[in-house]
Amino acid sequence: MNKIGIRHEDKSEWERRAPLVPHDVRLLAREHGVEFEVESSPTRAFSDEDYREAGAAMSDTLVDCPVLLGIKEIPPEKIEPGKTYVYFSHTIKGQAGNMPALRRLLELRCQLIDHEQIVNEQNQRLVFFGPFAGHAGMIDTLWAFGQRLKHEGFKTPFEEIAPAHRYRDLDEAKNAIAHVGDIIKRDGLPDSLVPLVCGFAGYGRVSQGAQEVFDALPVREVSPDDLPGLIGDANTCCKVVFREEHMVKRVDDSAPFELQEYYDNPELYRAAFFPSVRSLTLLINCVFWTPRYPRFITREQLRELYAEQGKARLRVIGDITCDVDGSLACTVRSTTPNSPIYVYDPETEETRDGVIGKGPVVLAVDFLPCELPVDASCFFSDALRPLVPALANADFNASLEGSGLPPELRRATIVYHGQLTEPYQYLEKFVK
Repeated sequence: MNKIGIRHEDKSEWERRAPLVPHDVRLLAREHGVEFEVESSPTRAFSDEDYREAGAAMSDTLVDCPVLLGIKEIPPEKIEPGKTYVYFSHTIKGQAGNMPALRRLLELRCQLIDHEQIVNEQNQRLVFFGPFAGHAGMIDTLWAFGQRLKHEGFKTPFEEIAPAHRYRDLDEAKNAIAHVGDIIKRDGLPDSLVPLVCGFAGYGRVSQGAQEVFDALPVREVSPDDLPGLIGDANTCCKVVFREEHMVKRVDDSAPFELQEYYDNPELYRAAFFPSVRSLTLLINCVFWTPRYPRFITREQLRELYAEQGKARLRVIGDITCDVDGSLACTVRSTTPNSPIYVYDPETEETRDGVIGKGPVVLAVDFLPCELPVDASCFFSDALRPLVPALANADFNASLEGSGLPPELRRATIVYHGQLTEPYQYLEKFVK
């Protein structure tokens, strides 16, 4: 049986998550006989003693572990010959920054199994942090909103909200936001902020996580068609969820929108989101995007918006997807939890940390789930746990088909015996 090693995350000082939590380590050891070794960590949200009590051995090297579990990317110099690595490699788009690590995995005849590629037969992901990106992103967006309003001279209960990483857990954060909601229901909001409209671009797991947090406020849901001329009230916040058909239109207006056609042939479509953006106070971007698809908001549109409205209604954009130079033109760089926001100036296209300046405040933290490390780790670990016995029992000396790995893990194997597997051979051009 392969001993399973759990890495200390070292990509960022903010990364405190773990792929398996002590509770699940104990279950796997007791029910399946899996042996664990955990790399000692001074920053992990779960202490060394927690893992020791769960039955794991502690180590500074993991040299005796043929299978290593992690979350974020592993530095190339820490990759060891012949081992099996399971983590988010961020390589499937040929990301240049991660090609040195992929090259190293190939050179050292390793195996790479990517969490992001662990899917079922319907191509649905099985292990993910998505909801917690939404949770943390919404909390941070509401905090940024409170700080922006305070700078503008508004006295609102939103300024009582803290960034996500300052709360003990998700429940504490949601209770704090519910308290803000109680004050809004009792005292109302300033007239010039009414209607307060939060738009959610997308409806998947990330969006659902963000909406769950926003729904702690007094919320009335409206449709995109309601936005022109929408009348709100001071004691309620409005929520609107945008689907693909609300954000793009066919170039040929005579043909109706078809979702599959949009996915397959995005060049037949143009962005049609900007008219709705004019009505929003907050925008939460949760849409997966690649350069094949239209930008939802361009630099020219932002210039137009802030030129015509002066102090535009749109105060904060929580870009949870954090696609730099992607679907939202104002996301020009990513941020970190210690400096999570900047103001994008549409005229100069420059940014300034904080909430001061003309233009939208942009939240662009690219690893939001780390701000809720305990909740996020427990959620992820619960999803990963059923796959761990197969990793422990796999024969990595055999062929991939003969290794004993279940289909879910075989599909997620990018490198095996130092070779790109058939579905991922397109990466060879990026590696070179």
